[in-house]
Amino acid sequence: MSHTDKYKDCIKACLDCFEACNFCASACLQEDDVKMMAKCIATDIDCADICATTAAAMARGSEHVGHLCRVCAEICEACAAECEHHDAEHCQKCAEACKRCAQECRKMAA
Repeated sequence: MSHTDKYKDCIKACLDCFEACNFCASACLQEDDVKMMAKCIATDIDCADICATTAAAMARGSEHVGHLCRVCAEICEACAAECEHHDAEHCQKCAEACKRCAQECRKMAA
């Protein structure tokens, strides 16, 4: 079994979350009150970065996958919590992607 087979679901969840977070951050910048969205944007960027890093580590079978998945799950949970504070559809979709990613990463970290 290759690394990508073993981690397939988690890699997909990380990449989906990466995409959702980047879209959310960009959409937040278009909101009328960007200042109100500042924490959401910052959290989206952090989350997108850790998701990309974690997916890459799984793809190459890094020995640090467990630790990265734990950190990724924590940041995804924080991002989901922040996005849930906002009614915008992009924030709600991002929160869903973050929760899925956190759940998959928790499985890999176990």
